[in-house]
Amino acid sequence: MTTWIAIALTAIGAYVVKLLGLSVPAGLLERPTVRRLAALVPVALLAALTAVQTFSTGRHLVVDARAAGLAAALVALLLRAPFLVIVGAAVVVTALVRHVAG
Repeated sequence: MTTWIAIALTAIGAYVVKLLGLSVPAGLLERPTVRRLAALVPVALLAALTAVQTFSTGRHLVVDARAAGLAAALVALLLRAPFLVIVGAAVVVTALVRHVAG
C-alpha cells in the first residue's frame, strides 16, 4: 500500500509543480538571467545523469569500462565528430575494454 501512496504523492506533486509553472508571470520568464539559466538546466541535468550512470554501481563509485567509453566520446566530441560517431566511439571503446578486461 505504501507504494501506491508514494505514486499518488508523486503524481500530485508533479501536478502542483506544473500549476506553479503556469502561474509564473510572463514578464519574469522574459528576463535575460532567467532565459540563460533555463537554457543551462538541460545541460546540467544531462551531465549529472551521465556522471551517475558512468561512475556508479548501486551505492558505490566505480571506474570501469564505462569511463573509458566516456573518455572516447569526449575525444570524439573535441574533434567535432558527428553525434553518431561520438556514440559509436563510446560503444566500441567500452566493448573493447570489457572484452580485454575479461
